[in-house]
Amino acid sequence: MRKAPLTTPAVVRVLGLDPGSRLTGWGLVDCVAGEVRYVASGTIKAAQGTGGDAFAARLHEIYSGIQALCREYQPQEIAIERVFVHKNPDSALKLGQARGAALCATFAAAPGALAEYSPREVKLAIAGTGSAEKAQVEKMVRLLLQIDGKLGADAADALAIALCHAHSRTSPLAQAAALAAGQTVAPAVARRRSARVAWGSALAARLAAGTAR
Repeated sequence: MRKAPLTTPAVVRVLGLDPGSRLTGWGLVDCVAGEVRYVASGTIKAAQGTGGDAFAARLHEIYSGIQALCREYQPQEIAIERVFVHKNPDSALKLGQARGAALCATFAAAPGALAEYSPREVKLAIAGTGSAEKAQVEKMVRLLLQIDGKLGADAADALAIALCHAHSRTSPLAQAAALAAGQTVAPAVARRRSARVAWGSALAARLAAGTAR
């Protein structure tokens, strides 16, 4: 039986991933004492071209790119969007393979620390509605993480996934840290409800601060 850590980690780094067969967005945030801080983000642009060899090369670029990110930033938890049913079977298959390549690249860095969220869950957590448009999600990501520079659509989606996880963390690592600190770990539903309340308060405070300026 694995024992819980003796001390609560001061910082938990989360890597959010939005895999695609051509563009894979990634975003890193740090969870620090109840706050979420922006670390870095970007997009892995896979090689262009058609055919089996070209697609295999793309998967290798995704795998290598995320492996390099994990070595540089050393995330402790991984958050990724859950696969949805695509109208085009070929596109769904390619997306699944790209997702698999991305996840395999994270296993050495964060074994057993994976969380999945549906697109609706991410939109609901970030924008307050499960039917939010991409532009709304990106705007809220910028506001919540106080990002002023350029932010691509794929990187914004990845950061949204990381933020969603940061404010509803239910991973074994998060639970072990709480137990080590002498805290009672509530059932998953209660934890998510509590996270939504805290998230709503933080969001209201950020919006108020932005209006005041």
